Amino acid sequence: MKNRKRLWTLTLVLLMTFLSACSSSGQEQNSSDNAGDDANKPITLTMMLSGNKASEGEDFELETLPRLVKEKFPNINLEVQKLPDDQYNTSVRTKLAAGQGPDIFWIFPKNSAGGVIDFAKAGFAADLSDLKFWDNISQGAKEDMSVDGKPYGVSGGIAFLGAYYNKELLQQVGYSEFPKDWSSFLELCQKLKDAGITPIAMGDKDPWVIQFGMYQIAANMVYPEDMDFDVKLQKGETSLTDPKWIETISRYKDLYDKGYVVKNSLGIGSAQSAQLFIDGKAAMTLTGTWDYASMTSKGAADFTRGFASLPGNDSGKPVYVSAATSAGYALNAKSANLDAAKQVLNYLFDGQSELFKAFVASNSSISVYKGVSLERELFKEVNDNYQETGNSVYFSNQMWPAGVSDVMQAKFAEIIAGQKTTPEQVAEAMESKFRELWKN
Repeated sequence: MKNRKRLWTLTLVLLMTFLSACSSSGQEQNSSDNAGDDANKPITLTMMLSGNKASEGEDFELETLPRLVKEKFPNINLEVQKLPDDQYNTSVRTKLAAGQGPDIFWIFPKNSAGGVIDFAKAGFAADLSDLKFWDNISQGAKEDMSVDGKPYGVSGGIAFLGAYYNKELLQQVGYSEFPKDWSSFLELCQKLKDAGITPIAMGDKDPWVIQFGMYQIAANMVYPEDMDFDVKLQKGETSLTDPKWIETISRYKDLYDKGYVVKNSLGIGSAQSAQLFIDGKAAMTLTGTWDYASMTSKGAADFTRGFASLPGNDSGKPVYVSAATSAGYALNAKSANLDAAKQVLNYLFDGQSELFKAFVASNSSISVYKGVSLERELFKEVNDNYQETGNSVYFSNQMWPAGVSDVMQAKFAEIIAGQKTTPEQVAEAMESKFRELWKN
């Protein structure tokens, strides 16, 4: 009798186990079916970027990207918004902090103020280690978007600061090539001015434009003999009041004091400045490779463009390129559609799709994707110098706390406005803000 009871008990256990397994199998099948349904469920991804709509042709992020993503993933609708730099920086952080941030957003390298380190540590940016294309991205670009060995952004490339120039206007005053040192550059500006041509258009109403000339001069004045200047600065072993920085500020001040920059630049925005250049009303403007589309747009004048590093160097010294890893794409760590957003990035950087080809064709930065040749012939001279000599320096503010460049811009704007502010006072204000903000 006892044996029968044991047998019945065992049979009952086996029956319950079998039924449980069947139930579990059914749940897994249902779960699998639901996953399949979710894969076809309409998804809206939002993307927020810094920048302006392309003035000519199809804008890659606003038009090409959503269209090609839709073709590849019919269930994904990508909504893209572009904001001017200052608006973007405030808006994206506010939205992410409120849990309402975009699924995909623009992010700056780790050395930049408000860059990838800030967003990763705040929990806003997702770890992108599992994306499929990292072997095709240069190690330096990957590291610049990483924190503690994990990538949190995908760089769009390498950006150069430089001078876009009108070759025909330079030829009018006897220049077939761009100057190679500071004194020669000043001579060019004077000849242009004497000929009734505005040498340089700058949109200083947008204060961040002031950095575009300043960092190029610093790349040739501050760093060539001391590439660890900013490391020492962080350790308190040097200062932004160093004579080399004062000379950098003084040289940039000379361009305004001598009347080489368009009059009333503080009343002109960056878009207006670009228009002056493409309309042939100024021989040069100082900005970066990211402005390729607007700088090469058709204006009132038809002329040949050139692009060169601003030669802040002394005669007999080499020209250093002001270069830095460009901003790129990050994903919202709290996105409800994180997997779908990763699918989009994997498709964008797969190295062969129509979307990747469109990205390469539209990208004004120098590619960091292996095997991609230089697309913009305009940047060949600067890129050759960068590749062949290695003479380059990052943008200065990439080693400063957020806020130092703001002070530099504000104090230098006083010089532009005709106030009696001196280069020493600009440097002192920069140093004071650096010490206030720097945390060892």
